[in-house]
Amino acid sequence: MLHFPELNHGKCKTYLVACERTRKALLIDPVRDNISRYLAFLAYHQLRLDAILDTHTHADHPTGSFQLRDLAQSRLIMHRRAPAPGVDEHVEHGDRIALGELAVQVLYTPGHTPDSISLYAGDRVFTGDVLLIGGTGRADFAGGDAGQQYDSITEKLFSLPDETLVFPAHDYRGNQSSTIAHEKRHNPRVAGRTRQQYIALMASLNFPMPDKIQEVLQPNQTAIDDDRTKFPDLTELNQVQQLTADEVSALIASANPPLLLDVREPNEYRGELGHIHGSLLIPLRDLASRSTELEAHRGRPIIAICRSGVRSTTAAAILYGLGFERVYNLKDGMVEWNDRKLAVEH
Repeated sequence: MLHFPELNHGKCKTYLVACERTRKALLIDPVRDNISRYLAFLAYHQLRLDAILDTHTHADHPTGSFQLRDLAQSRLIMHRRAPAPGVDEHVEHGDRIALGELAVQVLYTPGHTPDSISLYAGDRVFTGDVLLIGGTGRADFAGGDAGQQYDSITEKLFSLPDETLVFPAHDYRGNQSSTIAHEKRHNPRVAGRTRQQYIALMASLNFPMPDKIQEVLQPNQTAIDDDRTKFPDLTELNQVQQLTADEVSALIASANPPLLLDVREPNEYRGELGHIHGSLLIPLRDLASRSTELEAHRGRPIIAICRSGVRSTTAAAILYGLGFERVYNLKDGMVEWNDRKLAVEH
């Protein structure tokens, strides 16, 4: 396996690995502003971009994955709980991503976000934002969970060989890499702390929100980056009432069932996760312009649905802003609906 120096030379880190014989390459966590740099680097080293992977849904920079996938006709890979449409290959813990004659192993490491993964590639692990050098990624928004993060670090990453090199998706102190052994012993967030102590520590930290979070996070979640969709702010999103799959199933079976509004893309609606019987499809990108189609249902409960519950939370907040007062969200979306083995149609 060929490994190359980090490509951005900044706080956000992008890595490239490749199969030496086939020249097929995997690009990890690309930044949209640097797309031209990546394509030039690939051409210079005579590599073919076979796959692009985001270790999680980023909140501090626009991902370059969507554009690169189209430009290079590559496959886009993310965890199965990633909210964005258009992901070509969804992966889970233990999966192996083929790269020419080689493969890299997927470790599901949630906590920073619900869709966070790490990649174990021979002598190194790419940890995304779950484990940083001398720190850990924040777990206080975008579905983060400090307890899950502690488990991901201590049970999955720290079980790798001590000499494994650690390459995170961000670094703010000029570090390039670390090792699992060093982080076990010296990472001030984790070393010597119990799970409860770690949760308490993370809750006590007062992180500022990333700059321009609204302009970055929701386009990364939705793959929508145009002026037609005005995204709700975090306050509006946090006001959306979440319903579990079992709660929604019970409401569907009641005497007065809700309107089920699926806001995925048409290919997703008919895809591997299927859709719930009787649901109305209006893709999120068209919701504002087609909201008049819902006028007849204004007094009826409306439950928004998407792949993982993220885009549909945005949809519910948009509808609430348009005066629809009985709007709810299917928590964790069709991924959880399928995991609960509830009925779907294709």
